[in-house]
Amino acid sequence: MAVFKPAQRPIKFRLPLFAGQVSAGFPSPAADYVDKSLSLDELLIQKPAATFFVRAQGESMLGAGIHPNDILVVDRSLKPVSGKIVICALNGELTVKRLLQKNQQWLLRAENRHYPDIVLTDDLELVVWGVVTNVIHPL
Repeated sequence: MAVFKPAQRPIKFRLPLFAGQVSAGFPSPAADYVDKSLSLDELLIQKPAATFFVRAQGESMLGAGIHPNDILVVDRSLKPVSGKIVICALNGELTVKRLLQKNQQWLLRAENRHYPDIVLTDDLELVVWGVVTNVIHPL
């Protein structure tokens, strides 16, 4: 995984955000007017000092909408609780998985049935880097 930090002083620009919603079926004759502006950095990054980006590899998280080469937005300030998708170093290798607690046992779950759960035992070295908050996925 390639890890990137947001720019220290990013160039901010706002793009128009049109009011209403876009129909995925037939076009709507509703008025197309600008409701307000939208800054992607403000939308995707809540805490800039605690945020980094990482590029996904592999297909273990396809079921969560994470595809190879997607960019994941990761917040280090969020608590990694059961059910969240996390970036972690498992025995020194970076991975993205869903963190789950089943009864008293913690595990990392892929969102692809072809990948087994990783049961977290005392002999594994795990460092959680942060919680994935957004996925940037090209069409």
